[in-house]
Amino acid sequence: MNRNVGTIDRIVRLIIAIFFIVANATGWLGGIVGLVLAVIAGMLLSSVASGYCPLYATLGIKKTI
Repeated sequence: MNRNVGTIDRIVRLIIAIFFIVANATGWLGGIVGLVLAVIAGMLLSSVASGYCPLYATLGIKKTI
């Protein structure tokens, strides 16, 4: 897998994932919405760690710097 996510994009994804995790952990959002956001946060953290986004690959987007 080649990296297709740039540094700025990875930082933004990390901030959004942390927000989703905090919102779920503190009880701002619960139930199904909290569960969905937790899954999305996991997907975002996965792309931050690997530098690869399957959706970008499918769409042909490459944002590496």
